[in-house]
Amino acid sequence: MEAAQAGTMDPIDSFIERLPKAELHLHVEGTLEPELAFELAERNGIGLPWTSVEQLRAAYRFRDLQSFLDLYYSATQVLVRERDFYELTRAYLERIAKQGVLHAEVFFDPQAHTRRGVPFAAVVEGIHEALLDGKRELGVESRLILCFLRDRSPEEAHATLDQALCHRDRIAAVGLDSAELGHPPGPFGDVFARARSEGLRSVAHAGEEGPASYVWEALEALRAERIDHGIRSLEDESLVRHLVERRVPLTVCPLSNVKLAVVEDMEAHPLREMLERGLVVTLNSDDPAYFGGYLNENYRAAQRALGLSRDQLVRIAGDSFRASFLDASEKAALLARLDAYVAEAAAAAP
Repeated sequence: MEAAQAGTMDPIDSFIERLPKAELHLHVEGTLEPELAFELAERNGIGLPWTSVEQLRAAYRFRDLQSFLDLYYSATQVLVRERDFYELTRAYLERIAKQGVLHAEVFFDPQAHTRRGVPFAAVVEGIHEALLDGKRELGVESRLILCFLRDRSPEEAHATLDQALCHRDRIAAVGLDSAELGHPPGPFGDVFARARSEGLRSVAHAGEEGPASYVWEALEALRAERIDHGIRSLEDESLVRHLVERRVPLTVCPLSNVKLAVVEDMEAHPLREMLERGLVVTLNSDDPAYFGGYLNENYRAAQRALGLSRDQLVRIAGDSFRASFLDASEKAALLARLDAYVAEAAAAAP
């Protein structure tokens, strides 16, 4: 539902709709809606294992992370040309520009494409051009994050970094994603160290399906500055203290966690406890085409199920700017816009 309809919304939904915020955990391949998948398949002469948009959407019933990834990588085969990556990214930016999102840090998985013979340059240039247009035409600032696939070898990750360095000005950071269980972060320490030496920032998926020990590994072996997901951190009291003391951000994705059966339902999600324990938490959509909602849908679902207050929503939005890879002046400008919005909303309240 767009902001133009906000007058018919519940007041808290209306507040969320225009709340200035950033998204820090978003896989651009995970924004591939079924309609675009079939359009690109036809344009590129690629056969899909589904016969219709409805059949593909009906397949979005996942037992766990791996069952999702199997479908996810099957669908990405329609992405072949630079134009495809541009259109995919542009469609995402147009959606979030209507949801109060002022900044997005976008993940991409080059190995999912280069191993199919798609040139690295086609992937990164298509996404980059869309991000530039998104800033110029939609007012959405952005950064691009290259993710290594943890279920592929560290050697392949090094080769991917070699390719990426030719496009160093396009990429802000590296990350680690894909199937977590049985694939701890530690073996990727060397490639992350190389990336840091080239001036790239670092994030890593950990503590989604994997144990809290994977979060420790991501922090210590990879020197990750943010932890993507991290919900199982609550299982380790010393880790919680460390994350609170160091103000390490966790990029939490509630609808994703429910859809992948990481938590039983939204009411059982640990987000509220994480906030109450003093953790730095942001809300994000992960792979929104597959998990039932973009960023505002995640805010609304969490708010309704967990009874989050306006103050908590503002805290989450503020931390999304503070946890970003923007520079200090850019963060200050966005936080000022958030403060102005909150003051405006308070003045308008009955």
